[in-house]
Amino acid sequence: MIAPSPPKTPARMIGALAITQTAGYGILYYAFAVFLPPMSRDLNAGVPQLTGAITLSVLVSGLAAPLIGRWLDRHGGRALMTAGSALGALAVLAWSQVRTVVQLYLVCGVLGVASAMVLYEAAFAVIVAWFDAARRARALLAVTVVAGFASSIFMPLTAFLVELYGWRQALVILALGYGLTAVPLHLFTVRDRAAPPHVDRREIVGTALRERPFWLLAAAFLSQTGAVAVMGVLLVTYLIALGHPPVFAAGVAGLLGVLSVTGRLVTTGLQARWPVALITAVMFGLQGLAAVLLPLVGRSPVGAVVGVVLFGLGFGVATIARPALLADRYGTAAYASLSGALAMPIMIAKAVAPLLAAGVAHFAGYPAVMGAVAAACVLGALSLMMYARSRPPAEA
Repeated sequence: MIAPSPPKTPARMIGALAITQTAGYGILYYAFAVFLPPMSRDLNAGVPQLTGAITLSVLVSGLAAPLIGRWLDRHGGRALMTAGSALGALAVLAWSQVRTVVQLYLVCGVLGVASAMVLYEAAFAVIVAWFDAARRARALLAVTVVAGFASSIFMPLTAFLVELYGWRQALVILALGYGLTAVPLHLFTVRDRAAPPHVDRREIVGTALRERPFWLLAAAFLSQTGAVAVMGVLLVTYLIALGHPPVFAAGVAGLLGVLSVTGRLVTTGLQARWPVALITAVMFGLQGLAAVLLPLVGRSPVGAVVGVVLFGLGFGVATIARPALLADRYGTAAYASLSGALAMPIMIAKAVAPLLAAGVAHFAGYPAVMGAVAAACVLGALSLMMYARSRPPAEA
């Protein structure tokens, strides 16, 4: 029998995870966009060529997710997240020394492995293992609300460091900052609570993979994640194509980060009244409506803002809905393994969808891209509605 934890342990752990997730996403992912222009000059490479490196990082993270998930279920997150933090810091430090595009791709491959070890999938596995259903939603919300500001904090901070010291020295500073922050926080605050050894995780995962509800969840989050990734990458360009000044386009697109936090707060608040799947389906539906509206009303400033606000409300909802739905249906014993299996196709969609959308925009125009985004969001909403109508497992 597992002894109850000291009352302060969960609160400290959630606070630490909120900090490490903010720094992790800010440095290991969002900062890349700021480094593109100076790296393009120094490495004598085009922006699309360099962007492929962060795409590789996301793909590697997705491919590593099932293996990472199985480790988390067996051993917990403390050692894994500590090692991942050190690996991430070393990868960012190595990034500061790259001289060729090939070296950048190799570094980003390592960044992908580190990201799988320390970002949301790992943090959520720790939270799900520690908290019962009543407290889990608040714990997930606390971490994701803080981490939702990662881009707002680290993109301007990175730009300031690049302007002051140059991009290579900026990476050295970020690497040291991340290592000195994340490694001790993961080491001293994360507590392991792996599933009991007698639990047959393989059977739980195998049963889930044979069930229709699991694949409905996969279809819902894969399609919506692809849509969100497309909007995150191409929204500024599309708003400019609609005739808006670049500063206005960037400012409006910047609302997505703040609105993602708003959407998470709304979703968590409504969970006491309605099922998570239905709330999330409504949010996905609003995103589909926004994608339809943008080509119709987006040429006016008010129309552009309305469209972005509607889409932004669902921007971060999947982040907290997915762990809640998985844990509620399948329990916590094999949560990380199931989450890893689900994360792999979702991360691949996140990496590939913007590249496909850029091709569609080139040949068929941005209205066709918005139509595809709307269709993906509607597919996600319908999949969740069908999931909500499915029967829970007999033992639940």
